[in-house]
Amino acid sequence: MAKISSQDLGTQPIGKLLIKQAVPASIGILVMSLNILIDTIFVGHWIGSTAIAAINVVLPVSFFIAALGMSIGIGGSSIISRALGANNNIKALKTFGNQITLTLLLTITMVFFGLLYINDIIPAFGGKGAIFEPAKIYYRIVLYGVPFLALCMMGNTVIRAEGKPKFAMYAMMIPSVGNLVLDYIFINVLDFGMEGAAWATTISYLFCFAFILWFFLSKNSELKIDISHFGLNKSIVSEISSLGFVTLARQAVVSITYLFMNNILYNLGGETSVTAYAIVGRMLMFALFPVFGVTQGFLPIAGFNYGAQEYQRVKKTIFTALKYASGLATLVFIMLMLFPEAITRLFTTDVEVIKQTPSDMRWVFAATPIVAIQLIGAAYFQAIGKAIPALLLTLTRQGFIFIPLILILPKFYGELGVWMSFPISDTLATIITAYFLNREVKRNLVTNS
Repeated sequence: MAKISSQDLGTQPIGKLLIKQAVPASIGILVMSLNILIDTIFVGHWIGSTAIAAINVVLPVSFFIAALGMSIGIGGSSIISRALGANNNIKALKTFGNQITLTLLLTITMVFFGLLYINDIIPAFGGKGAIFEPAKIYYRIVLYGVPFLALCMMGNTVIRAEGKPKFAMYAMMIPSVGNLVLDYIFINVLDFGMEGAAWATTISYLFCFAFILWFFLSKNSELKIDISHFGLNKSIVSEISSLGFVTLARQAVVSITYLFMNNILYNLGGETSVTAYAIVGRMLMFALFPVFGVTQGFLPIAGFNYGAQEYQRVKKTIFTALKYASGLATLVFIMLMLFPEAITRLFTTDVEVIKQTPSDMRWVFAATPIVAIQLIGAAYFQAIGKAIPALLLTLTRQGFIFIPLILILPKFYGELGVWMSFPISDTLATIITAYFLNREVKRNLVTNS
C-alpha cells in the first residue's frame, strides 16, 4: 500500500479525494450495516421475531454509551484535522491522548450505572411483556463490550482524520465479519440463543479494539503519543466537549426517539408494531450507507482545508459532497419504494409483521432524496469547529420536529401518525439546514476566498 499523508487532504483534486475518502467509509459502513442486518435476520429466523424486538430495545442504550466514544472521536478529530492542516502536530498529539482518557472515564462509568439499573432501563425503552427477558439477557452481556466499542469508534474517526480511510474501513469490517461468524457458531451450531447473539457481538468489539490498537502502535499512524499526552488539558477537553456534544446530543435524541417509538408503537399495535419498527430501523442503518460514507469522507477534507484557510476548496468540497450524496440517496429511495415487501420477508416469516412493515417502510423513506442536505450541512459546521450551529442543526430533525410530531399526530391519525412524522420532519429539517448552510457559504467562504 502506498504511503498516505494527511497533507494529501489539502492538495489532491476534491472529486478524486472525496471518492478516495468516501468509498472506504461507505464500504466500512456497508459491512457494519450488513452485520446488523444479517444479525437481525439470523436472530429472527433462529430465535424468533420477539428477539428482534428485544435487540431493538437494547440498541439505543448500548449505542448511546458507545456514542460517548464516537462524540469524543469526532469532536477531537475535528481539532486534529485542523491542527494537522495548520502544521500544529503538538496540539494533534495532545488532543488524541485526551480523547483516550475521556473515553475510558466516561464509558466505564456509564456501563456501571447501566448495569446497576438494568431492571428499570429495559422496560423504559419498551422491553415489556414477552420482550423483557430476552432483552435483559442481551443487554447485560453486550454492555460488557461497550467500552471497547467506544474506543473503536473514537479511534476510527482519528484514523480518518489522519487521511487513512482504508484503515478506518478495515476497522469497521473486522468486527462485522467476526460477529457474523460467531453468530452462526453460537446461535445456530451451539444453540446458545440470545446469549449467543450477545456474546458474538461483544467478542466482535474486542476484535475491532485489537486492530485499532495495532494501528496506532504501528508505523502506519502519524500520531505517536506518550504518557504526557494522556493528562487532561482544560482547553482541549472544552473544545472536544463542545464539538463532540453535537454527536452525543444526536445519539441521545436517537435513544430518546427509540424510547418514545417503542412505547408508543407497543401501546398502539403491540409487539408486531415494535418488530416492524425494528426492521425499518435496520434498513435506516443499512440502506443509507453510501450517504453516510460520503458524509464521513467529507468531514476530514472540509476540516483540513478550513484549517489551512483554503476556503475555495472547502466550498467545492461541500457542493461535491452534496451532489454525490443526493444522487446516492435517490437510488436508495427508488429501491425501497419498489421492494419493501421482499425486504421485509428477509427478516421474518411472521405474517402480521410482513403485512404491516412495507407500508411503514414507504412512509419512513418517503423524503430520502433530500436527506443529504441535512447530513452534509450539520457535518460542515462540526468539521470547521462551529459547535453551536452544528448542534442546533443536528437536533432540528429529531429533537425539535420529529419527537413533537410522534407525540401529537397519533392523537389524530393513530399509528399512521407515527409513520407520517418521518417525511414531514425530514422535509422541514432539510429546508432549515439548507438556509443556514447557504448563508454560511455566502458569508464566510465566498467573501474569504
